[in-house]
Amino acid sequence: MTRAIRIVFAKELLENLRDRRVILSAFLFGVLLAPVIFGLTTSLASKRAVESQDKPLRLTVSGIEHAPNLVNFLEENGVETKTLSLTPDEAMSAVRAGREDLVLLIDAEYAEKLQAGEPAPLDLVVDTANNQIGASAERARRLLEAYGGQLAALRLLVRGISPEVVHPVEVRTLDVATPAGRSLLILGMMTYFSFMSMLVGGFYLAIDTTAGERERGSLEPLLALPVRRAELIVGKMLATSAFMSISLLLTLAAFGVVLQFIPLEALGMSANFGPRVVLAIFAVMLPFVPLGAGLMTAVASFTRSNREAQSWLSVVMLLPIAPIMFAVVNGTKPSAALMTIPSLSQHLLATSLMRGDSIPALHAAISAGTTLALGAVLVLIAIRLYQREAILG
Repeated sequence: MTRAIRIVFAKELLENLRDRRVILSAFLFGVLLAPVIFGLTTSLASKRAVESQDKPLRLTVSGIEHAPNLVNFLEENGVETKTLSLTPDEAMSAVRAGREDLVLLIDAEYAEKLQAGEPAPLDLVVDTANNQIGASAERARRLLEAYGGQLAALRLLVRGISPEVVHPVEVRTLDVATPAGRSLLILGMMTYFSFMSMLVGGFYLAIDTTAGERERGSLEPLLALPVRRAELIVGKMLATSAFMSISLLLTLAAFGVVLQFIPLEALGMSANFGPRVVLAIFAVMLPFVPLGAGLMTAVASFTRSNREAQSWLSVVMLLPIAPIMFAVVNGTKPSAALMTIPSLSQHLLATSLMRGDSIPALHAAISAGTTLALGAVLVLIAIRLYQREAILG
């Protein structure tokens, strides 16, 4: 690093540390807002899941006189029943309007068909669009199926047949997921927020490099200094990279603190996000910093004002994190080929670390190498763009 680059780097770093707007965006909104919002939403979801497991199942029953044994079975299994006389249309209207959560309709022909050995009709009215009663609806459905299985077993025993005859295959589930692995169902989006915070950390510095200097009229005097343009832009991008790195580290640390207050253990999960994992994820994501700085600086060099640069970069910032959304939705697994895709490779390596898996050295090398190589290309493009005379507007 030349002396000129060090001077430009220190100047940009100190100037932007005095800028309240930059500090708020890079180290407050980006660092604190994402972990706090993530922590609040995850805590609410975990709390709701725990409450749905612990609270009794409330079920409105219409036609209770047709199936007293069924109702007794439900009550013995912790169901709180409420008796109402409803037609099918009234029951569907009540559930749709939210007056009732679940309604069990017992048809008048229930007892007759049950005695004749025919399938007895039961209608469970639910609103699948209401995500608050999904777990309750599933519990009610399982209890009704258990009662039906009990009746079927009794019918077979009466005929001298073992109930095991109708179960020729016994399926046993061997779950290999660890508590840390299961937590990724909730924590998988953490890398998305980390990348966003990293990019937001260098957002205003990347804009100030070109559009900001041009709009203030300070770019031409700056370029008249006895310093090569390449050294000027490299010093500015180093300052952008420094802010991005600090923002990333603070965001990961904030996530580590927030996760201490999320009751994942109640759901059979655990957060493998201690200091060692935080530093390992930081090291994995760090090669993306020059790529992000080069990309934002190159795009901002085409703009004429701060507002135009903000509009363009707000869209461009979505490009690096698009592969992460794809991976989260599709459950993508790490492979050597995928390590060549920046941001996606860092996401896959970070989730492996959170899961507690070991990272193959080859995967880490490919991810860092390809990301740094693309970052170098974007930095060179930004340098070439900064050397154009058109940069003066």
